[in-house]
Amino acid sequence: MSDKPAGRRTCLYDTAQLDAIVADMARQAAGLLTGRTRVAIVGILRRGAPLADRLHARLRDDWGLADCVRLDLAIKRYADDLTLLYPETQLTENPTHAALDLAGHTVLVVDDVMYRGHSMLRAVEYLAGRQPEEIRTVVLVDRGASKLPVRTDIVGVRLDVAPSDVIECNVPPYEDSFRIDLLQPA
Repeated sequence: MSDKPAGRRTCLYDTAQLDAIVADMARQAAGLLTGRTRVAIVGILRRGAPLADRLHARLRDDWGLADCVRLDLAIKRYADDLTLLYPETQLTENPTHAALDLAGHTVLVVDDVMYRGHSMLRAVEYLAGRQPEEIRTVVLVDRGASKLPVRTDIVGVRLDVAPSDVIECNVPPYEDSFRIDLLQPA
């Protein structure tokens, strides 16, 4: 944990609790996907990508959704603590996505935390240009502080915390264990 910001950390959800939450998110997603034959699951890098993999595995194993497009988008703007990384939300297009055709697909966009909404809005904006039938948003944590016209269709947990507090989603392979911590900076 030496590379993590200093402060008091409290584990809000451990691996077993989050596995149950992801299973419930998959159940909700399966309900949205009923009757859909063309599905794409898009993870927002970094932690949205392994979350998208977990969701896809549950949809495949528990709900029989085996055949879907699975891709990731690299988007940068804010860290959860609102440190400005870039003045504009940047999406780095993967060259293999240049000719991506999502016409007729239902797209699930997956991210770890919905805070202000910048990353999700940029992802939805980009994917809308690929002409999908519909786009649905999925987040593990919604802080309820979005300032942009982006809604979350499937939410693992809603956490109302002080603006100075940070929600840390620890998601393998980026961290050792799957958990959500609350960081109260020093």
